[in-house]
Amino acid sequence: MNTQRSLPALALSAALSVALLGAAVLTSLPAAAADAAAPAPAKKKPAAKAPALPDLTPEQIANAERVLTGPSACEFNQSVSVDAATEKSGYFKVAFKGKSYLMAPEPTTTGAVRLEDKKNGLVWLQIANKSMLMNAKVGRRMVDNCVHPNQKT
Repeated sequence: MNTQRSLPALALSAALSVALLGAAVLTSLPAAAADAAAPAPAKKKPAAKAPALPDLTPEQIANAERVLTGPSACEFNQSVSVDAATEKSGYFKVAFKGKSYLMAPEPTTTGAVRLEDKKNGLVWLQIANKSMLMNAKVGRRMVDNCVHPNQKT
């Protein structure tokens, strides 16, 4: 009966020995072999190019010629800067509070100069004596009473 009790103990001891031997072999493998077994990381897709800016109509180009560029002093000691965009003639970069928006001139029935960034919903309106930046998505002025040096009366 002693043999019957020792056979399960012997089998368990053999199984543990094999497991320990396997663990010892796995931990002694070089890191390169372990890395080779790992799947290769997925390649990143190149960033999609921004769509080309649409050509402007003759009316838009005429409006672009009336845009006052440079800094404008606004209410509450804020400022907005309007500069010609380098991406395409007739477009403008409007900078406010550290952000820059690419805007295109749009026709108006009132004769006001209107620049729009349809993607972000922003509108720059320029009239004879002042300009303002509006968020058309929420229907609010972001900044008002912006006066370019050429708008001073």
